[in-house]
Amino acid sequence: MDASLVHLAVATITFVVSHFVMSGPLRAALVAKMGTQPFLLLYSFVSIGTLAWAIIVFDRTDADWALWNGMHPLPWFVASVLTIVALALLLPSFVRNPALPGKNAAGLGTVIPSGVFKITRHPMMWGIALWALAHIIAAPTGRSIVLMVGMIALALLGSHFQDKRKGEWNKREYGPWLRRTSFWPRIEHFGAIGVIWLIAFLVWFLISWAHYQFFGIPAGLWLLVG
Repeated sequence: MDASLVHLAVATITFVVSHFVMSGPLRAALVAKMGTQPFLLLYSFVSIGTLAWAIIVFDRTDADWALWNGMHPLPWFVASVLTIVALALLLPSFVRNPALPGKNAAGLGTVIPSGVFKITRHPMMWGIALWALAHIIAAPTGRSIVLMVGMIALALLGSHFQDKRKGEWNKREYGPWLRRTSFWPRIEHFGAIGVIWLIAFLVWFLISWAHYQFFGIPAGLWLLVG
């Protein structure tokens, strides 16, 4: 295996595992010793630092082989659809999301899920996972597979661990929320986000345009131009 690919694997694993360790086994001890705000600063510093490490190594790793032609119409179409779905989940996930850091769970036990939370209680993490999967489909190179599999693992396993942790810490508020919502996306509720689909398509169009203009790699509809 190429040394740079091994380096990328090490950086990606460090990025993912540091999240799991700091938000799980070490969290209580670090908060007790440092305080909440210093811990959050440390957590952010480690997260940003390890992610930057992985991105830099990714950029320096050659994409010299691919499992299939990601620019073929079929993988291109599938990746495009997945990216739009990812954005439709991600964009509304910043509003009234109890999974966001520092969010107060008071009253969560009485909340009836609506909008994107009728689809899944982790729309942000599923958005990231689908975005990463789309990149594997469109660019199935060694470096993409390593980094994007790491992102998928972080998003989905991290969400699972978060449910378990919060369910144990606050059964009164978080327990009912877990019962009323689904970890896995419910396709039958995709219509619950309405106009978000149009916004997601417009954002996807602008991002794919920037992808082509600034990186020289055609994505989305710009494949037809490239």
